[in-house]
Amino acid sequence: MSELHRITISSDKNGGRPSIRGLRIRVVDVLDLLACGASREEILEDYPLLEPEDITAALEYAARQAEQPVPRVA
Repeated sequence: MSELHRITISSDKNGGRPSIRGLRIRVVDVLDLLACGASREEILEDYPLLEPEDITAALEYAARQAEQPVPRVA
């Protein structure tokens, strides 16, 4: 089941960057933590407002973005 409904974009929060459930926690911040080797448990401990499904949503969002076509430069 998709968790993308947890990703929000609002021009008045985080400069319009994708965030988790309207919080001031950006998707990229969660992804950076994972890329640096933080476990889900560590992230949830450091950010008590996050839920396990939020991390899944961030990963799903990144995967969907990676599927976007890349424009060719002539």
